[in-house]
Amino acid sequence: MILRGAEPFFLPGDKEQGILLVHGFTGTPAEMILLGEYLQQKGYTVLAVRLCGHGTTPEDMAKTDWHNWYDSVCDGYDLLRGACRKVSVIGLSMGALLAMRLSMESDVERVISLSAPIFISSEKNLHLLPPLESSKGRYMTKRRRKMPDLPERCNVFYHKMPLVCVHELLDCIAAVKAELAKVEKPLLIVQSRNDHTVKADSGEYIFTHVESKEKEILHLNHSGHIVTLDTERQMVFDKINEFLAKSQ
Repeated sequence: MILRGAEPFFLPGDKEQGILLVHGFTGTPAEMILLGEYLQQKGYTVLAVRLCGHGTTPEDMAKTDWHNWYDSVCDGYDLLRGACRKVSVIGLSMGALLAMRLSMESDVERVISLSAPIFISSEKNLHLLPPLESSKGRYMTKRRRKMPDLPERCNVFYHKMPLVCVHELLDCIAAVKAELAKVEKPLLIVQSRNDHTVKADSGEYIFTHVESKEKEILHLNHSGHIVTLDTERQMVFDKINEFLAKSQ
């Protein structure tokens, strides 16, 4: 059963430009809803996918791997291409990695990477992560900083994460990092210097290693990891709209 508020959502708009939204690790489409509503108001058709194993139970997630999560993104892309002539993709955190991978393999118009984890802040503690086999059936509490003036409908996520899926996240990071040179589509990178989950130099690393001829980076100073919900979200939304408009 899907958690209330964790459902994928479709917001109809222009049949010319579709926007695919991809949430992050242990998150749900709810963390993308404010951005989705903003983009619909700008005329775009928006589809936010729910990644396999997310938005139900952590036990469900423990049965999945990052290739399953990527398949969810590909399914969403195919659905949106049936409704719109062009599709751009926006991913948050791990969703940004999946968005960039999609751009390597599909006819994506533009790519927007929000808080992509090339280097994670807890790297120094990764030696404490049990080996894969020992991680099965084990979970870690997951906390999220409370953000001011945020609608409760945006706070739908797992409060614990399967340790086997942390291994999958690390594998996903390594796979995308190794193939960044295959990212050639126009790319906007958004990274916060105040992100306590992902190191800020992740954004610079992506910017340096992709082959996109058109690429931009927006540095935030006050937001945490979930930039679609944090205090600078309006700045992020306006920059995204400015970037997307360049393909019209």
